[in-house]
Amino acid sequence: MATENAGSGPVEYIQHHLTNLHVGEGFWQLNIDTIFFSVLLGALIVFVAMRIGRGLRAETPNGLQNAAEGILEFVDEQIRDSFGSRAPKIIAPLALTILLWVWLMNFMDLIPIDLLPAIASGLGVEYLKVVPTTDLNTTLAMALFVFILTVYYSIKVKGLGGYIKMFLFHPFGKFLIPINIVMTAIDELAKPISLALRLFGNMFAGELVFLLIALLTLGATISASLLIWFPLQVVLDMAWIAFHILVITLQAFIFMVLTIVYIGMAHTQDDH
Repeated sequence: MATENAGSGPVEYIQHHLTNLHVGEGFWQLNIDTIFFSVLLGALIVFVAMRIGRGLRAETPNGLQNAAEGILEFVDEQIRDSFGSRAPKIIAPLALTILLWVWLMNFMDLIPIDLLPAIASGLGVEYLKVVPTTDLNTTLAMALFVFILTVYYSIKVKGLGGYIKMFLFHPFGKFLIPINIVMTAIDELAKPISLALRLFGNMFAGELVFLLIALLTLGATISASLLIWFPLQVVLDMAWIAFHILVITLQAFIFMVLTIVYIGMAHTQDDH
């Protein structure tokens, strides 16, 4: 059941949940909750990885080790599909980190929408957004990192001259260089932007659906109407959770695969 903020209606309730705990304003704003949960989930990955590494058993692997090996094989298969046997050493740990980290950040959306904010409110914290991937800063930062890696490998493989040549002569040849520069720049910049917006848009929309479902019992008191709306809210929540599990997994997978594909494209010798 949704917990009502004092004196708030549906609009205020949604705005409250979509407001980050932050310091600073404008360009210099830092979303403290986004940073906190991102670092916390990243530390969780490191902790679990260390536990698995210390407990490796070739003869009698435990369930956690089997799960980790399955994920590693899955990621390795995606890399082989794009790179074959020539993948740089950084690609496997990068792809694995993206898959696990993005999935865990997305998974925070399955925690009851009012639970952690209510706990934070009891501790004197007014705002708290617990899903880092519903913050465009998070998805843009990851996408920009992938973009920088793509540019780095493009220059490393093609050389600086080859990279510049890609902008000058693709896609219309040497007689339309100004148009080529604009078209190629748009094509290159569209990759990180679409990568960031796809993940952000899906997760933000998913969070909004949970908020709209929570509104069914916003500020409700014990009454006959509650006996109708609360069961409906539970059914809708369970149905959306079941669907959203597929969404959060698919979005983590897509982000990982596109990262592999973009860096793989940077390793091609030809100009597209």
